[in-house]
Amino acid sequence: MTEWHLAGGFRYAGIVSGLRSEPDRRDLAVIVSDRPAAAAGVFTQNRVVAAPVRVSRDRLPRADARAVVVCSGNANACTGGQGLADARRMAELVADELGCVPEQVLVSSTGVIGRPLPMPVLEAGIPLAVRAAAEGRQALSDAAHAILTTDTGIKIATRVVGGHTVTGFAKGAAMIGPNLATMLGFVLTDAPVGEHDLHVILKAAGEASFNCVSVEGHTSTNDTVFLLANGDGPKLAGHDLAQFREGVFAVCGELARKIAIDAEGAEHLVTIEVEGCRSDEDARRVAKTVAESALVKTAVFGADPNWGRVVSAAGYSGVVFEETDLSLWMGDLLLYRAGTPLPFDPAAASAYLKHNREVHFRLRFGGGPGRCTFHTCDLTTEYVRLNADYTT
Repeated sequence: MTEWHLAGGFRYAGIVSGLRSEPDRRDLAVIVSDRPAAAAGVFTQNRVVAAPVRVSRDRLPRADARAVVVCSGNANACTGGQGLADARRMAELVADELGCVPEQVLVSSTGVIGRPLPMPVLEAGIPLAVRAAAEGRQALSDAAHAILTTDTGIKIATRVVGGHTVTGFAKGAAMIGPNLATMLGFVLTDAPVGEHDLHVILKAAGEASFNCVSVEGHTSTNDTVFLLANGDGPKLAGHDLAQFREGVFAVCGELARKIAIDAEGAEHLVTIEVEGCRSDEDARRVAKTVAESALVKTAVFGADPNWGRVVSAAGYSGVVFEETDLSLWMGDLLLYRAGTPLPFDPAAASAYLKHNREVHFRLRFGGGPGRCTFHTCDLTTEYVRLNADYTT
């Protein structure tokens, strides 16, 4: 089993509660902090918001979080007032075990939308999970498995910065579009950082990582990323806080890449680098449009070096530029320079797409400072099959 250097002062559990129909499938996770932790969160920007998002959003930022509880297989979204009551009850069950107030517990869910939670299952399972975490008998890998839906494997990242550790784990494989998509992320640190600094850092880190990932552009109802810090002592400031920020960015960036490369049915991780725009936001709009083009994604899947699809997508992104501003590379191949196509070997370009798991497109515009790195994947027949059969 892989060993990770983990943030101190946190305990984990991931158990089989019976939420999912598959036997021996972990489906209920808890994270418990040994002491009150500063906490912040960022959430979906969908207008349709799952009950656990509403509950957790109202509780953040805060200085005294004690735990997070997560269930997979049921999103508890579009479930009305009963869904809100059920999400709050999940927190109450954790709080009863820890001897804290329910508002100190955060809640997340992922899975099928529109189905009420089977609360008898959670009433029985949550106390067992909290006890397992408190006794230290369960590993982070168990919790990381318990939050998965269609993911092919767990996603964990960790960094040591300035004598402190930042550890994160996440899930996400489809319904992935900027503004967090159906992803859950949990970033934990033993650094002493205040909740308001956490919020600022997490918001910026999310914009640069999770909000620069797209599988099919579908923004879900449950998207959540939490950042918890339980370190003792004076709060980080100045250079130390900046160093910590870099660690959070690195962990979030690694998790985002793992989500993109694990997209349902994907055979390629596609990285789109845009530079030379008037602003970072313009660069992001171009990159996002290219990333979500079904024609670009199917071309990569089919190893078809039809680079005109990339240029065309940039052109309808809504960003104003002149055609002569744009140049395009695929890997090391310069295909289009300052609005003019260049001769290239189609067989070599096709081979690049066919034989590389990771594919890069670089779009360069005029001399502006704006830039963005965005991740997506190819659109495969397996992706269509998996999502056509998701609830049946």
